[in-house]
Amino acid sequence: MGIRRGIAVTLVVALAVLTGCRNDAPQTQEGASGVKFDVGVTKEPCPAAVDQTKGCIYLGSISDLTEGPFKALGVPITASQKAFWQRVNSAGGIGGFEVDVTKFVKDNKYNPQIHNEVYAEIKPDVLGLTQTLGSPTTTAILGDLKSSGVIGVPASWTSAWAFEDVILESGTNYCFESMNSVDFGAETLQAKSVAAVHFPGDYGDDAAAGTKVAAAANGMTFTDIPTAPGQENQGAAIQKLIAAKPDLVILSTGPTEAATIVGGAAQNGFKGQFIGSSPTWNPALLKSPAAPALTALYRQSGPWAPYGTDTAGHKALAAALDPATFKAAPNDGYTAGWVWSYPLKAALQKAVDAKDLTRAGLLAAVKSLETVDYEGMLPAAAGRFGGEPNDRVFRQSLISKVNPAAPTGVAVEKDFFTGKTASGYEFSKPCYQ
Repeated sequence: MGIRRGIAVTLVVALAVLTGCRNDAPQTQEGASGVKFDVGVTKEPCPAAVDQTKGCIYLGSISDLTEGPFKALGVPITASQKAFWQRVNSAGGIGGFEVDVTKFVKDNKYNPQIHNEVYAEIKPDVLGLTQTLGSPTTTAILGDLKSSGVIGVPASWTSAWAFEDVILESGTNYCFESMNSVDFGAETLQAKSVAAVHFPGDYGDDAAAGTKVAAAANGMTFTDIPTAPGQENQGAAIQKLIAAKPDLVILSTGPTEAATIVGGAAQNGFKGQFIGSSPTWNPALLKSPAAPALTALYRQSGPWAPYGTDTAGHKALAAALDPATFKAAPNDGYTAGWVWSYPLKAALQKAVDAKDLTRAGLLAAVKSLETVDYEGMLPAAAGRFGGEPNDRVFRQSLISKVNPAAPTGVAVEKDFFTGKTASGYEFSKPCYQ
């Protein structure tokens, strides 16, 4: 009796476990158009649907929205992506679906642990991520993205992303961007020495690695100056910079730290030129006490041209930012959020065309992309996501100069180019490794 009872209990427990496993696994469904889907896609319309007859693709967004060092970029990135997908929905959506990027928006406060926690909250309800802001924060969820086949669009440019199939990046990485900046400094500014002032981790270290490679290629002396986030933490970096006296500084921090370093160095008589990595600039810096120093000493590198540039994509972005809704001043967070959305739109369209909008189907679509129509904001060749990283990685960047009359305070000085260092670099692993 006791044995049979024990066997019965064991069978019930085993059955419960098996049933639980089946319920936890994504259930594949099929829409009216014959498109199969599993997670984050519904036959029912999106909450704010343009067309109530279409299904809904839910995409999550995890950004720095309140108190992290990149909130001045995270807020406009998120708003811009909302506008991008609204434009897509208004133009007919993706096949028989519209896209929702507003229901599952989370704040990571630029903290990897928080990023991981909020990702876990929204993961069961989204097909993929239209934004995952930050390199260290995205790294915190990378293992799960890979094991679950979840596509993530990074709001960052670390060179590690080129080696990850689930990461759908746009533009060149911090490493090649810094190589190009150093080559520009050597050729245009006649710089003979360079310092990398940077946050630690796979943002700043990636940029510093590219700076070091290009310094060696150009016969320049190199000084490495890591610095922690926070305006109050920049005193030591400023003193090291003044002591080293480099002709050129590649700056890879947040905007507040950039203003503190450039302004503080200039106050102490520093005459070298600065080129900031993509996330260092914010037009509000031109209203700060550092504005004269930035105007005299600072340039901005970037993976694409700033807000207000004359391309079809830039014009579409400006048109989508309804003045009644977007009361903030122009910001290149808007530009970045818009550009980052194009490859995901292309991949979703390929997945729908293949009748497979499952997570696996979307991943297969991403791997098959050879070009992406960025409406002129990037060359179509920047949208190649198949093949070896060394063959497909996009190596071009731009240099902009401070111009208070420009919409975001900077205007292109040197358009898309690949310097000699980036052109010849064998890209076999992330630069900072």
